[in-house]
Amino acid sequence: MKIPSMIAAELRRLTSTRMSALALLALLAVPVLYGGLYLWANQDPYARFPDVPVALVVQDEGTPSDGDHEARNIGDELADRLVADGAFDWHRVPAADAEDGLDDGTYDFAITLPADFSDALESVGTDSPRQARITLSTNDANSYLAGTIGAQAVERIRAAVAEEVDREAAALLLESISEIRAGIVEAADGAGRLADGAGEAGDGAARLEDGARDLADGSSRLADGAVRLADGSAELAGGAAQVADGNAALAASADRVGAAADDAASALPEARQAIADELAAAGVEPAVIDAALARLDPLGTRVDAENARVQEVVGQIDRLADGSRRVADGSADLAVGAASAADGAARVADGAALLRDGSGELGAGLGRLEAGAGELRDGLADGAAEIPDSDRATREAQADAIADPIALDSESLAHAGSYGAGLAPFFAALAGWIGIYALFLVVRPVSRRAVTALHSPLRVTLAGWLTPGLLGAVQMTALFTVLSVTLGFPMSHPLATVGVMVLASATFAAIILALNVWLGSVGQFVGLVLMVLQLVTAGGTFPWQTLPAPLAALHQVLPMGYAVDAMRQVMYGGGIARTGADALVLVAWLAMALTAAAIGVTRMTHFRTLRDLQPSLIG
Repeated sequence: MKIPSMIAAELRRLTSTRMSALALLALLAVPVLYGGLYLWANQDPYARFPDVPVALVVQDEGTPSDGDHEARNIGDELADRLVADGAFDWHRVPAADAEDGLDDGTYDFAITLPADFSDALESVGTDSPRQARITLSTNDANSYLAGTIGAQAVERIRAAVAEEVDREAAALLLESISEIRAGIVEAADGAGRLADGAGEAGDGAARLEDGARDLADGSSRLADGAVRLADGSAELAGGAAQVADGNAALAASADRVGAAADDAASALPEARQAIADELAAAGVEPAVIDAALARLDPLGTRVDAENARVQEVVGQIDRLADGSRRVADGSADLAVGAASAADGAARVADGAALLRDGSGELGAGLGRLEAGAGELRDGLADGAAEIPDSDRATREAQADAIADPIALDSESLAHAGSYGAGLAPFFAALAGWIGIYALFLVVRPVSRRAVTALHSPLRVTLAGWLTPGLLGAVQMTALFTVLSVTLGFPMSHPLATVGVMVLASATFAAIILALNVWLGSVGQFVGLVLMVLQLVTAGGTFPWQTLPAPLAALHQVLPMGYAVDAMRQVMYGGGIARTGADALVLVAWLAMALTAAAIGVTRMTHFRTLRDLQPSLIG
């Protein structure tokens, strides 16, 4: 009996009745139902987040305007952005409605922005900064993962708010730096002008020092001259007093001479009359008297003339005496003033000497001021050069970069495309195992008649493997059609994907065949245990490196992990070399399982065991 005949006989047995044919079809559909329905349900759950109902409670009271800032309610702004973004099905409701909705399952979770939300965010720029808080309310009785999703949503909100706050803080900081730079530039200009002014002042101080030196020299000479003037004026005052005294004595004598002359001039008419009276009394004739008096008249005229000249001289001498007295008095005052002038000139000389010394120190100080102002100017200019001279657009771009300094550029050597596509390799491999496991519920691992009739264990083994193997290939082809056509998962290498799926199914068929040959119904149970082990060790969801050490070791051994990895490579466009290595491992498992099954069949053709005589406890 040849292998095709044995396969055909088994297939006729499986389809001998309508019920058996329906049962076979149902078993063939198991992988499609398991893998297809599960992956359909989880095709892209993240895309359905906008349908997740979320309560949004905004209690924020905002911040009032204070002259420098306008009134603002960041809570309302954030709520508007969230609703417009549509990441979830947001519902702005009061706190009581949110609590009731969370309790009765209307909302999966609730987010509350408290009354001081804006005030806390604005406090960053005050002396009392504090964190703003967002409250996440969940109810695990509704859905545990909803709380996890809510935590991720709050983290996104927190990151968005933090980015906005950072952007505003950075913008304010950069604006302040720009203003500081402008002030430093102005200060540098002022320091430059100060240095220039200090230089000019230094030049003026030098000229002042020269002038002060000349002034000191001149005032010293002035003081010496003033001293000599004081001494001379004192001597002049003494001499003038003596002249005044002599002139006074002369004036007194002149006054007496003038009085005598005036008396003589005044007595002359009386003497003439007395002479005339005496001559008349003596009997002298009037003519003689007149003649005699006529000879006396020229003398009287001369006396009057001389008296007039004497009186004039006396007046001059009196005026001289008065003038000399005033000269004496003035020279005395001059002596006093000259003494005072000498004292003043001495003080002027001392002051001029101090001015000369001070102007020298002033010049030195102004030199140091000029040097310091130059250093200040250079330092301010260097400091201003260190601060970027940016315009408003640049500062806004800088604020954006500071608020969100890292931009993520994702590069993927192999890309699944969606959550469901990412799980497809794992659930396809698992469906392949389940499909073969289900087929062995109706497919006989080894034909007893063939074992009895044939003495070729290899042909019996191949016939027992090819029947479920071919049916498994039908299962995998149908599942591939559902994944690629119905669910639309991308397939970088479609034919290779089908090949990997069929190879994995054939390998699983060989393993379960060997278990059934050696252990019978117990082997079927062991196949179930192996499925459970591979369910957790294949690394289909989380990376296998996260497994505990014993399970990680099993991952390196059991075949399903290699089937999952190979399918990922051909579905996502990964490394073909890895696919070849995984395929070699599956082929090795296939060969070892068929060898073990052939050895078991050989034993069955030569020996009878207790299991052949006594039915198994299972099945």
